[in-house]
Amino acid sequence: MPLLRILIGALTACQIVSAAEADDRPRRPNIVILLADDLGYGELGCQGNGEVPTPSIDSIAEAGVRCTDGYVTAPFCSASRAGLLTGRYQTRFGYEFNPIGAQNTDPQIGLPVDVPTLAEQLHEVGYATGLVGKWHLGGTAAYHPQRRGFDEFFGFLHEGHYFVPPPYADVTTWLRRRRLPDGGEGRWTSSDGRLVLSTHLRHDEPPYDADNPILRGSQPVNETSYLTDALTREAVDFITRHRERPFLLYVAYNAVHSPMQAPQAEMERFSQIEDVQRRIFAGMLARLDDSVGRILATLREEGLEEDTLVWFLSDNGGPTAELTSSNSPLRGGKGQLYEGGIRIPFLIRWLGTLPAGAVESRPVSSLDIYATSAAAAGREAGQITGDGVDLMPMLTGGSLGAPRESLYWRVGERAALRNGDWKIVRHPVRGQGPRWELYNLASDDSESHDLAAAEPQRLAELQSRWERLNAEMQPPRWGSHR
Repeated sequence: MPLLRILIGALTACQIVSAAEADDRPRRPNIVILLADDLGYGELGCQGNGEVPTPSIDSIAEAGVRCTDGYVTAPFCSASRAGLLTGRYQTRFGYEFNPIGAQNTDPQIGLPVDVPTLAEQLHEVGYATGLVGKWHLGGTAAYHPQRRGFDEFFGFLHEGHYFVPPPYADVTTWLRRRRLPDGGEGRWTSSDGRLVLSTHLRHDEPPYDADNPILRGSQPVNETSYLTDALTREAVDFITRHRERPFLLYVAYNAVHSPMQAPQAEMERFSQIEDVQRRIFAGMLARLDDSVGRILATLREEGLEEDTLVWFLSDNGGPTAELTSSNSPLRGGKGQLYEGGIRIPFLIRWLGTLPAGAVESRPVSSLDIYATSAAAAGREAGQITGDGVDLMPMLTGGSLGAPRESLYWRVGERAALRNGDWKIVRHPVRGQGPRWELYNLASDDSESHDLAAAEPQRLAELQSRWERLNAEMQPPRWGSHR
């Protein structure tokens, strides 16, 4: 018996020492990724736009770093998300285009199961992982978020979703139509002003909700709240429930993506905006900003502010004609490889680690979210694969150079590459052969002056760089679709 008591005592002592050592380890940061949908470069207060106040999103820049030259890997939703969540150019694994509608239920279309996600990386080191919002990386069972590293999922699988279903209670709704009720073209407004139909884009609003329910896990739910509010509610709940352990929370809002629907309270708030389409957009953006504020407030209330690395960005540039979104001062928008399609608001906050109010002009990419987050979570350098880089040395002043030499894009016949301040773009126009354009972004970030004829040697050098990178990529797994 004395020997048994000695052994028990020794084991207890070891356990106490082990627990003490665990308590002494620095807490690994929580990772919160706040992704807006179709938000243009020039729509936030911190980006210079004062029409729609965005104090909550702006506060991330005020307490952290605003990257003026932040990029995504594709000019539309799905391929951009594939790059963000894998840290790899999606063209490396043939994910080049944007599945929409029934394509989402094609079992051949989805984020390849052999390409690891950030959620899988962090799950492997003990993180709780949750996705709230839009997935858009495969709508069949093999690609479900909970089979891709996320412990929890609340949201939808396809490219879009109505914020409020018919009969559109308590919102003003703007829908695209081929023809108005009288058979003509233009704009039609219901007598109560709550429904506006427009033919200006000459096609109908997609049936976003068809075969695309709101899910908790894999089970449909009857969601009655305005969808931005519902997603925020779920994000807040996730933070509260997992406050005692490190977590990855990916909040992929579908605001400000169409269909355009704004709560009546927001419509009244922006009554000074005469154009109803712009007023709806303002209401959607304001509600998104309020939602970001609730998430940030929850981190503060739970004592997690200094323990959390927060990212905010958009998945691509804004579709101006569809949403009134501004990409100012950049050229182009969603679907294009000019700056307005791929350069987006990009904000990073980690209190006590990153400098407050810093502005970073060196090019960064959504690819870097994977590498930076995995490194912060304790993954060894050899375990972090992909095309992204850990931004912390640069953002904290430990590195004076740019994080990479070049950034690459390919979408079918469209292509681009940025190297330093120089960028080449190939944007075929119907009836003309494809040709490369050349811009100096340091003096011309609106891409107004094509220097291809004046700088043939530089153009050839950048083309060669693009060709070398392109040779590493795979052909697309399915056909073109914007």
